[in-house]
Amino acid sequence: MEVVEKITMPQKEKESIISQTVSNYGGKLMSYIRPKVKNTEDAEDILQEVWYQFSSLTNISEIVNVGGWLYRVTANKITDRYRKKKTENLEDFVYEDEDGSFSIKDILLLDDSAGPEVKMFQDEIWKKLFEALDELPEKQRLVYVENELNDKTLQEIADEQGENIKTIISRKNYAVKHLRNRLRKLYEDLKS
Repeated sequence: MEVVEKITMPQKEKESIISQTVSNYGGKLMSYIRPKVKNTEDAEDILQEVWYQFSSLTNISEIVNVGGWLYRVTANKITDRYRKKKTENLEDFVYEDEDGSFSIKDILLLDDSAGPEVKMFQDEIWKKLFEALDELPEKQRLVYVENELNDKTLQEIADEQGENIKTIISRKNYAVKHLRNRLRKLYEDLKS
């Protein structure tokens, strides 16, 4: 059996890579984060968390696609921030619109002022949403997350995946139907 020795990168080289990466991606990541959060301070906090995680890596030179890694971590940090958000009033965020669908974003992406009942409800919604997302086929889940949580257009997703736009729309529709049914059941359970 061959033993592979782990080579440690010199600190100066690591600092150079970090500095160059911050220079190359700092503005792009901020532009990606800012529309997805409530204010500039939140965006700056998220970006700082991303840079901290990046600088803490021991295998920084082994990352094949640095940009992809940074955007994935950034998206995760934004999602984590949303999970911590709270609502003001339960009745304001649980409703059905004209076509009978729930507005998931209105429930999940809320501000910081709420009581414990609302926080508990929101935590339950997040839990059920991620359980329902985990039940979806991977391609449907990816389309839904990219479009609804990461604010990518369906055309952007189609281009990135090299798929026909109709295929992407179909995947999104199946995902929405599944999630709508799961959240409707949760809503009915909570009302009773």
